Amino acid sequence: MNITLSADEKLIKRAREYAKQHRSSLNNLIRAYLEQITGEMDGDRAAEEFTILCREYAGESAPGYHFNRAEENRRK
Repeated sequence: MNITLSADEKLIKRAREYAKQHRSSLNNLIRAYLEQITGEMDGDRAAEEFTILCREYAGESAPGYHFNRAEENRRK
């Protein structure tokens, strides 16, 4: 089924940039979000997606990022 989504042009542009940075499309991000909030993803599919994400993003961090355990575990 197709739907029409209305949103601010700048928001759509930023969302597409985000999707591109995460090797995805805006359509896939929205579909995944809808599955997540409705609980439609079954366990096998979730495990498969997790495995794919682990392979695609293994060892990748933002440029200049340095892991700091104390900072990551700090309570906010």
